[in-house]
Amino acid sequence: MGYRPASAHAGAVRGSVVISRRRLIVAGALLPFFRPDRASAKDPFDTLQLFRPRRRTTAPDFAVPGLGGSPIRLGDFKGQVILLNFWATWCPPCREEMPSMERLYRRFKSRGFTILALSIDRGGEQVVGPFVKSFALTFPIGLDLGMTVAGEYRMAGLPTSILIDRRGAIAAVAAGARDWDSPAAREVIEQLLEGR
Repeated sequence: MGYRPASAHAGAVRGSVVISRRRLIVAGALLPFFRPDRASAKDPFDTLQLFRPRRRTTAPDFAVPGLGGSPIRLGDFKGQVILLNFWATWCPPCREEMPSMERLYRRFKSRGFTILALSIDRGGEQVVGPFVKSFALTFPIGLDLGMTVAGEYRMAGLPTSILIDRRGAIAAVAAGARDWDSPAAREVIEQLLEGR
């Protein structure tokens, strides 16, 4: 099976917003570190067009301000499955995937799953706070105003989501929006929660 755009896959949502910053690499440069899983057409990672690392890579730790001022640290979620999402309020595909992320979070949060959504909006809490309220988001929201964490994770477009397993390793990367409450996405989270 060859490469197809995200919109050609079940569970994928149309579009992504590509941003350009000196600290970020182009999307193509990220691809050598990941491989599309080709094990089977029924593999949920393949269905969602997720890239998986070729070798175990520990997710870099970070700390960012959260809404309300409390810091959000990756290390505080050790032992959980984490969906780390980079997004912005002005990004249409980001807005499109947020409701499905909220449904996924509510479904699995009691089982050791969380979402850490880092906004790169320069307007900070004044812009992000009303957005979060309008979408009734309940998962942790961080502010990566200088795009420091985004640069460390080599984020090249919006939205970008990184799945981190219970051991703190990067399990998969999604470039572009996804339907995070699709059957394939739920199965991916089930597998990560079970350590598969």
